[in-house]
Amino acid sequence: METENKKILLVEDDPNFGTVLKDYLSMNDYDVTHAKNGMEGFEKFKKDDFDLCILDVMMPYKDGFTLAKEIREKNEDVPIIFLTAKAMKEDVLKGYKVGADDYLNKPFDSEVLLMKIKAIIQRKATDSIADSKQFEFNVGNFHLNSKLRFLTYKKEAPNKLSPKENDLLRLLALHKNDLMPRELALTKIWRDDNYFTSRSMDVYIAKLRKYLSKDDGVEIINIHGEGFRLLVKDEVDQ
Repeated sequence: METENKKILLVEDDPNFGTVLKDYLSMNDYDVTHAKNGMEGFEKFKKDDFDLCILDVMMPYKDGFTLAKEIREKNEDVPIIFLTAKAMKEDVLKGYKVGADDYLNKPFDSEVLLMKIKAIIQRKATDSIADSKQFEFNVGNFHLNSKLRFLTYKKEAPNKLSPKENDLLRLLALHKNDLMPRELALTKIWRDDNYFTSRSMDVYIAKLRKYLSKDDGVEIINIHGEGFRLLVKDEVDQ
């Protein structure tokens, strides 16, 4: 996923560490706003829209936990990563209770932080797609009405899909011509990500391929280790 223009609020009271971390994230194409304490951090948060917040736990005037609670009251969805010099289990649990997405103990590998940021932003983006209210889709010569669970080819009588067939095809259609992550489908539809649910999903993919075989321009491609792609060839060629 592109990181360019993704806005990060960094709240860190150590001026040297904060400056170094801001510069490192900026070098990796993030737009970083640095606040030097919790009070300043909340003021900056209220004035802009951020894709992710990185909060130091131990800060003067207002600690990271208090700031996170205030941020959550304003925005339930923005991802939060805590930075802390304390590796206390109680603090980690407290962080997750106030809505943290992840936790890093100082000192940490900056590349690990970068990977965590990318993973969290990617997950939030795919979640927002999956939570879309769209229920009608054109897929090549097919029309899917996911409310009625009808898949119609041209002017033929519609096929009534099973609930899981319907949910899976809708998720593929939301990601049409793009990667639908395997884990997303398993957690959204099967509510679990393990070997048995993964095998079950493969069975449903095979069923959908059979339905879609009437249109040579539509194909579900397996992207090894990643997920699936609902390919509509006419749209890709345009």
